[in-house]
Formats: sequence, C-alpha cells, structure tokens
Amino acid sequence: MNATKYVYFFGDGKAEGSVEMKSLLGGKGANLAEMTNIGIMVPPGFTISTEACKYYYANDGAYPDGLEDTIAENIARLEKIAGKGFGDAKNPMLLSVRSGAVFSMPGMMDTVLNIGLNDKSVAAIIKKTGNDRFVYDSYRRFVQMFGDVVLGMEHSKFERILEAKKKLRNTELDTDLNSYDLKDLVSEYKELILTDTGIEFPTDPREQLKMTIDAVFGSWNTDRAITYRNLNNISHDLGTAVNVQTMVFGNMGDDSGTGVCFTRDVATGANEFYGEYLMNAQGEDVVAGIRTPHTFSQLKKELPEIYEELEAVRDRLEKHYREVQDVEFTIESGKLYILQTRGAKRTIQAGVKIVVDLVDEGLIDRDLAVLRVNPNRVDQLLHKRVDPKAAVNVIANGLPASPGAAVGRVVFSSHRALECAGRGEDVVLVRLETSPDDVGGMHASQGILTARGGMTSHAAIVGRGMGKCCVVGCNDIDVDIAANRFTVGNIVVAEGDYITLNVSGDAGEVILGKTDLIDPEMTGDFETIMDWATDAKRLGVRTNADTPHDSTVARNFGAEGIGLCRTEHMFFGEDRLPIVQQMILAGSEDSRKKSLKKLMPMQKEDFKEIFEVMKDLPVTIRLLDPPLHEFLPKTEEEVEETAACMNIGIDELNGIIQSLHETNPMLGHRGCRLGITYPEIYGMQVQAIFEAAAELARDGHKVIPEVMIPLVGHINELKFTKERLIKTADEVIARYGTDIEYLVGTMIEIPRAAVTADEIAEEAEFFSFGTNDLTQMTFGFSRDDIGKFLPFYIKEGILESDPFVTIDQDGVGKLVEMGVEKGRSTKPDLKIGICGEHGGNPASVEFFHRTGLDYVSCSPFRVPAAILAAAHAAIKEKNGDGGS
Repeated sequence: MNATKYVYFFGDGKAEGSVEMKSLLGGKGANLAEMTNIGIMVPPGFTISTEACKYYYANDGAYPDGLEDTIAENIARLEKIAGKGFGDAKNPMLLSVRSGAVFSMPGMMDTVLNIGLNDKSVAAIIKKTGNDRFVYDSYRRFVQMFGDVVLGMEHSKFERILEAKKKLRNTELDTDLNSYDLKDLVSEYKELILTDTGIEFPTDPREQLKMTIDAVFGSWNTDRAITYRNLNNISHDLGTAVNVQTMVFGNMGDDSGTGVCFTRDVATGANEFYGEYLMNAQGEDVVAGIRTPHTFSQLKKELPEIYEELEAVRDRLEKHYREVQDVEFTIESGKLYILQTRGAKRTIQAGVKIVVDLVDEGLIDRDLAVLRVNPNRVDQLLHKRVDPKAAVNVIANGLPASPGAAVGRVVFSSHRALECAGRGEDVVLVRLETSPDDVGGMHASQGILTARGGMTSHAAIVGRGMGKCCVVGCNDIDVDIAANRFTVGNIVVAEGDYITLNVSGDAGEVILGKTDLIDPEMTGDFETIMDWATDAKRLGVRTNADTPHDSTVARNFGAEGIGLCRTEHMFFGEDRLPIVQQMILAGSEDSRKKSLKKLMPMQKEDFKEIFEVMKDLPVTIRLLDPPLHEFLPKTEEEVEETAACMNIGIDELNGIIQSLHETNPMLGHRGCRLGITYPEIYGMQVQAIFEAAAELARDGHKVIPEVMIPLVGHINELKFTKERLIKTADEVIARYGTDIEYLVGTMIEIPRAAVTADEIAEEAEFFSFGTNDLTQMTFGFSRDDIGKFLPFYIKEGILESDPFVTIDQDGVGKLVEMGVEKGRSTKPDLKIGICGEHGGNPASVEFFHRTGLDYVSCSPFRVPAAILAAAHAAIKEKNGDGGS
C-alpha cells in the first residue's frame, strides 16, 4: 500500500500540485503550484498538506511517520535551486512559512518570514550583500514575528520597544532607523522573549522551522481563526496547509519593495488595475496597515518596467482563472516575484459588476456569473446611504474601503463594541488600525473607522468581507485610545458621541453626529444579474408584506406576489386600535359586530391598496392570528388611558385583561381557534378582502386573493372555518356581479398538520408552511427566550446554527417533506409555499427547492437573496450536484 503523500514541491517551472488540489494544498498552496505550472515567477518551495494538519490534531501534536524526513528532502531540493544552504554559516538560505487554509481567511492565520537567521547567518549575509541595514531589519522582523506567532507573545510589547526607539531617534518611520538601531532592537527583542517566556530565542534554523510549522498548525484553532470561520460558515474540520518558500526580500533597499494588487478595482468593480506598494519593506508593512502605502499610479512612474511586468501577470492570471485575482508580490533588487494569488475579496457591488463584465468579455457564462454572487451578501448591496438632502458636517476624509453608510456611537475597542451592541446600541468602531483580534468587535459594529492603513489593510479586507461600511487611512483624525477620544483639529469626539460614516464612490467621509439615511434601489448590473437569476430559478419568490409601501419595495425587487399578509399588523394603527379594543371588550356578539363594522371599511382600503400594487399577482392574506390580549394595554399608564377612552373602570378593564391572560399564548386562543369561537371576526375580514377585490375587478383589475387560515391542526377546524369563509366570499362576489379567482388554504405550522397533511389537503387548496411556529413547536423552543441558551448550544456544538435562521433539515425539515408528500398524495397539483423567515435564508431556500415547494416568501429586502438562492439551487441541480 502506498504511503500517504504529505509534501508537494513547486519550483523550476513545475509543481507536484495544481489548483484542483485546493482541499489538500489549501488555497494558497494550490495557487502557488498552479502559477508555477503556467510559468509565473514564484519563489520555489513546498506545501505540507491539510492532511498533515488533521493528523497533527488527531494525534496530540505528533507528525505523521516520515514527515520530518520528507521536509528535509524538500529543503535539499530548494538548496539545490537556490545554490545556498539552510543553516549554512557562509551562504545561508532563508525561508518563509505561511499558512494556507482551503478557504481564504485574510489576516486570520499566521506567517513568519526570514527563518534561518541567527548571529552567524546575519554576519554571512552582511558580508555577501554589504547591506547591514537590510540584514538587521530582516533579523528584528524575524525575532518579533517568532515571538508573536510562535511563542504567543503580545505583539504590542515588541511595538512599544520599536516606538521607543523611533521616539529616541525623533522619527515616525521604521525606514529612518539605521543598522545600529535595528541591531539594538534585535537584542532588546531577544531579551524580552527570555524575560516574558523563559525561553532563549532558538538559533538552530531547523528548530526554528519545526517550531514555526507547529505554530501554523496551531493557528488553525486560535480564537480569531475560529471566530472568522464561524462568521463565514467555514467548517472547523478542514485544517490548514503550510507553505514553505525560499525568501525574497523587499527590504533590501530602494530598488526593492512589496505590494498587493487586484486585477480589477475590488471596491467598484471597474476594469482597472489597482494596487498598493511600499519600497524597502516586507509584506506585513502593507497588509497590516503599519505604513500608508503608495498607489500604482506612482509605481508606473517610479518603476515602469516592474509595472509592465505586473500588468502582464494581471492579464495572464485573470484569463487563466477567469476570475478577479488578489496578488501579493515582492520586488528584490529590481526583480519581480509573485508570492500569492487568490480570488479577490470584493464588495458585493463590485462583485456584481465584475461577473456581468466577465460574461460580456466571454470569460464565463451567465449561470457561472449567478453562482458567483453570494446570496448571503446580497443584502449588502441594498445598504442604506446618506440622504443627499441631509445637511451634514464632514469633519474628516479617509479611503473608501467598503461602501454604504453607518450611524452609531463611537467606541474605541472591540470589547466595548461587543458590550454596547449586546445592549442593542448601534456603534462605530474607531481604531488606529485593526488586527485579527478585532474581528468580533468589527462584526458587532455598524461601521469601522481607522486612522491608518490602505485599501488592502486588515480593516479594509475584513470590512469588505463582512459588508460593513468602512473608512480606513483617515489621517485627518488623531486617535487617543487611552483617553477614549479622537480629535480633528479643535473638534473632540469622545466615546459615546454619534458619528456617521459615508462611503460612496471615491469618498470615505466621517460626519459628525447622526445623519438621515435612505433606502437603496436596484439598478444597472444588479438588475442584469437578477434577471439572469430569475430566468435560471424554478422556485417562485414572494414577499411577506402588510402595507402598500412594503409591497411596492418587494415588487420592485422582483417579488412574484405576496406569500403572507399579516392582517393583525393593520389593527395596530392609531385610528384602529381603540376600535379593536372596543370589539374585544364588547359584552355580546352584537356589540362586537358594531365595532367590526367600523373596522371593515378600513380593512377594505388596506386590501385595495395592496391589491393595486400587486395587480395581477397572487396575494395570500392570513386571517387574524394572535390572541386578543395582544391588542390590550400593558402598562398602568396605558390601562388608565384605555379605560378613560372606553368609558369603563380601571378595575373592570384589568379584570378583562386578566381573564384573557394565557399561561402559554403561543399554544392558546389564537389563529383559527379565535375564528371558530368568534366567527364574526373572520367574517368581517373576509368581507373586506372580497369587497376590495370585487371593486377593483369591477374597474378592470385582475385580483388573485388567497385566503389563509392559520394554526390549523385538525381537518375539522379547516372545514368549519372554510365553510363560513366561502359563504361570505360568494355572497360578496354575487352582490358585485364580478368573477374573482380565489383560493382557500391553510398554514402548516403545527406538527400534527404536517403529519395529517393528506387529510387537510382534502379541504385546502394550498399549503403555506409557517416555519417560525413549526420550529417552535417541533423543538419546544420559544423564539423569544432561546437567546438565553442558544449561544451556548452553538458554541458547544449541540446545534450547528440558530434553527429560527436556518431550517433544521433533520427535524423540522422532515415535517416539511412529510407535509409536501402527504398533501400531494391527495392533490398532486397542490400549491405549496413557505412564509416563515426561513424563506429568505439562502441555505433554507436551497432545501425548499429540493423539497419541491412552489414558492418561498420573505421580507421585502430579502427577496433578491431568495431569488439568487433559488437560482443557485436550480443551476447546481442542472449541473448534477442536486442543488446541495
């Protein structure tokens, strides 16, 4: 039996791996192999596979048998190519070690450069290059990274020593420190390591490498890596690969440098080569935002030959991958090396434009374009923006890293962001620059503002990935973390003060105070991608809407009707609630009918307005669902006001409220139970529905009402209610002399309804799964109280996700499948949809597609995501992977 291969070499124009081996080599390793194979200048190296990482975790940190020998063999291959020796005292070869997860995790994993440096190799390289400053700069970076990444020390401790040295030399830039300063830093860093850890800095290059590989494996399960995977739904079982390469140096002098570029503008999607770079620097200087980098417009002037080489690489990589690339490069003594390429993280706005352009350019087809637009991110495209009519006080400008607008109270730490957001406060996180440890606070914030960094800094990349409005490199602000404030000239903004961030086009504005925001609209390329998605999908997409405004928004977003109109929401208007309360407090059926008679014209106008918006599209109207006590006053003040308005005593009103109180109202006197005991309520609603429909039909409109009876658990409940409903509807239709096409159906939200769906289908003309209540009743969870224990359940792996967000396919999903199968065994053409919040959750939409539903229904702003998710499911099914 062949031994498992754990190490894959790349160099000298050929590689043992390829881009198809991403799950084994990680994204970075697979792309390094692929670039080598297509002739891109990549520093040679080898990749230790994700299988080795999995073995490492399964065996208490042990390596597979023979792995260390294989690593040594591959180092020998690198030595042969480089003409240098790893650990050689006279002609040393240095290495870099980088992690490489299957899915790109920017800033989440750890990198160590310049491995192999010690006092002997430093002397040898100085003798060879004559550049002692470059060598000591590399050495101090290595010692710092080793202490930080491998030994787990606080990065800030090294930074304090560096800042003190710069202050002593009266400079702000690392590049102004001379070789003696840097040599001092090496000594001080080593002393710090010994003091802090009790460990001598290792001088054996092989030991340095072994410890670094262990650290990269270990970094897979750091808190920040776990947080990133949780936020992005990445499996924790994949492991990371380790990429070992010969070092190339961007800090050798003024003809050396390092940078990051994107083959298109990842903020706007424009087909423009965009990049940032720093001369005499190593890669972390650009990515970490420690120095604000230069743009490619300057590179084109400063190093035109390098710029032309990069443009050729850009063209080659984009055509090869048929995708926008994020490329890291180093220039060593005037020679260009490509260190990494990967699919570029981009704003959703840019992503939509890019895929439409790639279709126009013939690089991809429409189906692939649709698949590349992530339904989970589409809501970011619908972000609010600052009202152009608003008077604003722009106090500072930075780089527009991630679009949108955000309003919130200023906080200066991730801890405070999480704390305040947990209380329901909107916050904007303000930092000098962010680090991977800030991910949780960034996610909790409405927006992110940093004083330093460029468009490829940590804050910019992570902010874009999260869809957070983000302004970086805002040099106008002076951030004082210790004092919890920032200043712009004479303006002081303290923690708790409101600011607004506005990122639009080339502008990244900081606005003092709260600012009015407005809703976005679909235009241009987004409409194109949505048209393609609509053509590709099978599953219909409706909306949950109770007002003409929501109905209009949803229709503009592509909704194909209303799947849930909650009539109870119409009862809470200021002019209606007193009448509803009057009806509830009525002592007789006649008194109730008098109140309902006042409500009927109001309900009719509600339905007319919604029907007019939807025109020839179906509108599913759910009859009153909540228990009556929800419409009664809650506080003492409200009780007093209502008693005075109703002209009854406070004690009498409290007595009625107490009589309507239920221990468990979710399972109480609500839904069809209310319609059965008080049929006049449903009678009024049905009359309003059909009078509205009849009046519009008489004027030439096509109206398709679908009346939905809630909370049915037994066929006899449906029979009782349906019989009276049809009688009222037909009376109205006859009175108006019109012909109205309508359906009567039910929600399937009680487990018993799913189990007896074949019986219920004898009476129902359509089903709509109410998965919110179905989830509550199946799990026995209250969605109002689940927050007390759900985070623990998810953290401990008891549940993978919130079942009210993503449908529980193994439990609740089985009831949905049963309901569909049983219902259609009685009526093969039974129309079936879902109107719970799961209708806008992309993973759930894919499940509903596979289950054979006719449509999903969701809130208006989730309609585009549902359309895209439905298209993804259909395209995947067509491509042979079953939509899963």
